[in-house]
Amino acid sequence: MNFVLKAAFAASLFLFSACSSGSADKKNAAADSLKPFDPTGLLKYNPKGADKKIDDFMQHLHRVSGFNGNVLVAKKGKIIYENALGWANHLTRDSLKLGSQFELASVTKTMTGTAIMQLWERGKLKLDQNVKEFFPDFPYEGVTIRLLLTHRSGMMNYVYFVDGIYRAEHRDQKKGLTNAGAMAMIAQYKPPRYIAPDKKFHYNNSNFMVLGAIIEKITGKSYADYMMENVFKPAGMKHTAVYSKAVYDKIPVDVVGHDRNSWRYSVAQNFLDGPVGDKGIYSTVGDLYIFDQALRAGRLIKPATQDSAYTPRNPMVRGHFSYGYGWRIFESPGQDVVYHTGWWHGFRHIYLRDLKNDVTIVLLGNMVNGSLLHLDDLYKMTGMPVVRKGAYNGAGDTEED
Repeated sequence: MNFVLKAAFAASLFLFSACSSGSADKKNAAADSLKPFDPTGLLKYNPKGADKKIDDFMQHLHRVSGFNGNVLVAKKGKIIYENALGWANHLTRDSLKLGSQFELASVTKTMTGTAIMQLWERGKLKLDQNVKEFFPDFPYEGVTIRLLLTHRSGMMNYVYFVDGIYRAEHRDQKKGLTNAGAMAMIAQYKPPRYIAPDKKFHYNNSNFMVLGAIIEKITGKSYADYMMENVFKPAGMKHTAVYSKAVYDKIPVDVVGHDRNSWRYSVAQNFLDGPVGDKGIYSTVGDLYIFDQALRAGRLIKPATQDSAYTPRNPMVRGHFSYGYGWRIFESPGQDVVYHTGWWHGFRHIYLRDLKNDVTIVLLGNMVNGSLLHLDDLYKMTGMPVVRKGAYNGAGDTEED
């Protein structure tokens, strides 16, 4: 065989090998995405093997700092601590159980953001689409899905606006308002916006309530049905659901929120528990861990899409903190934590996912007090960096969620 023929043969052999390798890589990638995902196995936990230091810390947080709620700590795919501490409903003296469902408050935003990114992956929406394309009567110019996801829309907080209308007009406060109803009220009354779009970060519930309305508009399904079919069931979250006062006369859970650091102030749901997307998902510490693991496994949205969601979309606060697409973000050299806090009608939570060290911490509480400002030692025990904003200047992070 002459040199030319040899070269041609070698080139064709290399090309065949490369193509075969590429096909194999694609097959392997596809196989990886179809690897068995066992939510039941993930939840296996033997209380006898509980981390003693974490247990001592949580018992102290419960007795001394007043934390009342459920906790789960997992590391590298294994639960190392789980417990239920206190009352589900102090009035009836019902104790919390590990399977107790809590109103997630703003932790809901992490799942709404995931649903929006799903719809983006599926070509159902574009992040720079204007809200007016879905709701022509929307009174604000220049508000896009991306700005809603990042709390840069400049909108007012619909919670205060709607509450004012209901009180001034003596509307029925027992029946929940729907997302479509909230959008109609915004179109009718045209409340002044807080600031022009994309000028600055301004956290408020309006952004994700509107995203919930957009999900319903695009899919033709209720937010509750879309989330069940496309997030909760695919992830294996068997104890998670959306409950809206617009649908339920009484929310079908046993955990009652308590406000003002007092058992006397149990909070009854009202019309503001109707809109969803900014809140309205009820779940357990176990299901939030499954959600974390389903995301890590690429079961809900692609890894590249998650990377985009976890990218800071606002200027860093104190050099470490920002907000992406539905996630609060902590960054420092060699550290990467995404998390969210929640505060609504007697519930106070924090949900943290350390992407580098593979640590998950879930604290769901039904007593609003300052107990979640005292977690620094827990972070250190697990190898997670301290992510509380106030830890850097001595002041508590009390921004409303």
